[in-house]
Amino acid sequence: MSLDKPYTDVPGTTIFDAEMSRQGYHLNQFCMSLMKADNRARFKANERAYLDEWPMTEDQKLAVMARDLNRCIALGGNIYFLAKIGATDGKSFQQMAGSMTGMSEDEYRNMMVSGGRTIEGNRYTGEKK
Repeated sequence: MSLDKPYTDVPGTTIFDAEMSRQGYHLNQFCMSLMKADNRARFKANERAYLDEWPMTEDQKLAVMARDLNRCIALGGNIYFLAKIGATDGKSFQQMAGSMTGMSEDEYRNMMVSGGRTIEGNRYTGEKK
């Protein structure tokens, strides 16, 4: 039985709750495996073969190979675990966040230094302005 989740009413926001944790368990465990140099080398040598060692869904594997972090999050990935993929690719967290927003690294950094995103379009759908 699914719990009432009033927080699903925030546009563009995925909350990593218990249900998402269960959905992304193997995806996140794969990410954690990348903390070991031998596993990073194996992954980089043949991504598909390494991913096939994990009981992830096909959608999760395809999202990892495409480096579609937004899709990984929608499929239960946690950004702190997904950061291991970026580190394996030699990317900073800032570069990863920029790619997730459709911005360049510089655009993302400048937005954050300037105070972040505006609240416009980021309220609960039913919230008054």
